[in-house]
Amino acid sequence: MKYFLDSAKIDEIREAYETFGIDGVTTNPNHIMNSGKPFLTVLGELADFVKEKDIEGWEKFPISVEINPHLDDADEMVEMGTKIAGMCKNFVIKIPCTEAGIAAARRLEQKGIRTNVTLVFTPSQAMLPAKNGSLFVSPFIGWKESAGESCEQYIQDIVDIYANYGYLGKTEIICAAVRTGKQIADCAVAGADIVTAGLQVFKDSFYHPYTDYGLAKFQAAWDKTITE
Repeated sequence: MKYFLDSAKIDEIREAYETFGIDGVTTNPNHIMNSGKPFLTVLGELADFVKEKDIEGWEKFPISVEINPHLDDADEMVEMGTKIAGMCKNFVIKIPCTEAGIAAARRLEQKGIRTNVTLVFTPSQAMLPAKNGSLFVSPFIGWKESAGESCEQYIQDIVDIYANYGYLGKTEIICAAVRTGKQIADCAVAGADIVTAGLQVFKDSFYHPYTDYGLAKFQAAWDKTITE
């Protein structure tokens, strides 16, 4: 399973890439706002980063960039998506799972511009993006679970539907809004292709108190052992 970082902060992206070997990045308007920088400035930093690391191209390191969420016309969505895609070969255009968004994503894919259909909350929503050849589909986890819904079966259903119709590996499933290590593991068990989460979520998922306990125990044993 691939790990994407859900962030628009270049220092976090650099740390996650250099330390954990993340496979890509997802951004959204909230992440751009939290970076404290203008939209185009952030896109410029992302483009510079992939050049620096020699990972240019969406095939090597996809970066999902969301269009203006106010747009509700497919023509306008396609226009903005085309402009963003022209800024960097790594940019995958993130589009909401609405009727206009589905139409726009289909048209962008026909032009050779890769898309990520986002704000997916049901298996039925996940089907058309795959049918139309989007590179990614992003079913959300954290928001649903915050509302009291369990997501294991929901992700499993999407994986099974994709397997039924030959979509697996063609449209990759990004489990989005992931908040815990358990959610990461649940997505992996279900067979999702990718999880995207914030840097601290990944760090927390690597931690267990018994690892610290065991390390302290072994350090104490080491200190009482003649090692030369």
